[in-house]
Amino acid sequence: MMFDTLYTRLSDQQLTLFKQTQLLICDIDGVFSDGRIYLGNQGEELKAFHTRDGFGIKAIINENIQVAVITGRKSHIVENRMQSLGVQHIFQGQSDKLQAYAKLKELTSLDDSQIAYIGDDVPDQTVMEKVGLAIAVQDAHPIISQLCHYQTQVRGGFGAVREVCDTLLQVRNRLEYAQGMSV
Repeated sequence: MMFDTLYTRLSDQQLTLFKQTQLLICDIDGVFSDGRIYLGNQGEELKAFHTRDGFGIKAIINENIQVAVITGRKSHIVENRMQSLGVQHIFQGQSDKLQAYAKLKELTSLDDSQIAYIGDDVPDQTVMEKVGLAIAVQDAHPIISQLCHYQTQVRGGFGAVREVCDTLLQVRNRLEYAQGMSV
């Protein structure tokens, strides 16, 4: 039996994994952004975030699904963006993402089966191997694509996070009630 979503069909196993998810952890570069970093002549750093992803994050938070980010880089841009979306757990500058993952499990009292992680590259692998639902963006590195339970139809930075949020809501029959704010 298959479950049809807005984006693709889910197998019974995928459906179960999405339904169990109580915490979505996101990488930033290559997931929330397209992975490119713009540097100005004065050393300023710029990133582009898609407003659809913002709506999705706010919508799942409104449905009591927790959200966290774990990223290897440290940036005021990320801090500001995630705070504006209401993301409660922000871990930046994480060379070892497993340490942040262990801290998140402690803070949320959730087990691996209740946690999803969306990533795009090799630094995400260790956490993706632990979580109940490992998600790769459409344009993820092949190593990550091979180990995921679900791969988005949308590229990182162009609405991949929204696809995951919509799917989390749809498997709970809450998509039509989605309330976020496109920011």
